[in-house]
Amino acid sequence: RANILLLKLPEVEMDEAVKSRFTAETKALRAYYYFQLVRMFKNIPLILEPIPTDQIYNIEQVSSEAVYIQIEADLNEAISGLPNTVDIETEGGRLSKGAAKAILGKVYLYEGKNSQAAAELAEVNGTPGGTSTYGYKLLDNFADLWKISNTFNSESILEITHTDKSNADWGFWGSGADEGNTINVMVGPRSYTKLDDSAPDYASGWSFNVITQSLYDVLSGDPRLDATIANIKALKDNGDADYVEGYLDTGYFLKKFMPLSSDASTGGGATVLNYKQHTYAIRLADTYLMEAEALGGSGDRAQALLDAVRARVGLPSVPVSMENIMKERRLELAGEGHRWFDLVRTGRAGAVLGDRGFTVGKNEIFPIPLKELENTKLVQNPNY
Repeated sequence: RANILLLKLPEVEMDEAVKSRFTAETKALRAYYYFQLVRMFKNIPLILEPIPTDQIYNIEQVSSEAVYIQIEADLNEAISGLPNTVDIETEGGRLSKGAAKAILGKVYLYEGKNSQAAAELAEVNGTPGGTSTYGYKLLDNFADLWKISNTFNSESILEITHTDKSNADWGFWGSGADEGNTINVMVGPRSYTKLDDSAPDYASGWSFNVITQSLYDVLSGDPRLDATIANIKALKDNGDADYVEGYLDTGYFLKKFMPLSSDASTGGGATVLNYKQHTYAIRLADTYLMEAEALGGSGDRAQALLDAVRARVGLPSVPVSMENIMKERRLELAGEGHRWFDLVRTGRAGAVLGDRGFTVGKNEIFPIPLKELENTKLVQNPNY
């Protein structure tokens, strides 16, 4: 769809400034989508224009280097056509210059282009702890990040919107056609029952993606624990609530996305598939820590960036280092979809995930789905 829009836009009679912005947004989105694909699958096709019907099954993969070159080009071209900020009341969710720069900085970091990553991210971040040129600022209260009503806040850089009015049903789920947030039901405790008025009013979920004991242990004593993890086991032990244990149950659940009965869909479709909580693809604490990493984990600015993330939750300064930056990412961004990619790109996945079946030289990238391979020239990733 991005390619079709880029092909058709020049022919459309409309205000040139609006057209320029649409073009920039489309290129930035195409870059973001390709970034997700290349970091998950590595060996992918690079399609930059609509494909004739008779050529659909003849597309071949290209090198990941070629994909990254195109991602960089799209983002650099997009940045000049995007506004510095957007009006969240009327345009919340649309891309800004700061969002595109944050994506580009992250792309550079994945490529190992650390000086370029640091430069882009420094523009996004501004003075650590202050308000940046693009209006970004850490929220004072970490827990406020997870209030469903607190959308497009000052810490949000790239936010994926969801709605409870989409009427999505089971036929939509997993196809990309659903607009509700299904993370909520996935992480909620199975058959949760509130037995005492003091217990939270959680909605039942599927007990997927439970918090591991190791994550609970590293967060114990950290001020972010209560906003990150819901201890349903303790509620059950106290007789305040009950639930049915699921696979690999620890009793700990991801509170950041815990479904509340009060947030259940009021529209059509399947209630459990239509939660309205938005998700952060990139937020300011993330870009602070990415810049500190790109700076090599040393120096005054890297120290200030790490300190700002910790100070927001009342933690004292610790000496900046790559080890402390990566530890802070695990604590700050727990459950937000960054940990696995952090481990892979830093070469630590084998050591950390080996006891869970991670095979070095194979599991750094995902297998290409069979339906994408059938009757095509695409080749499955190595060792699958």
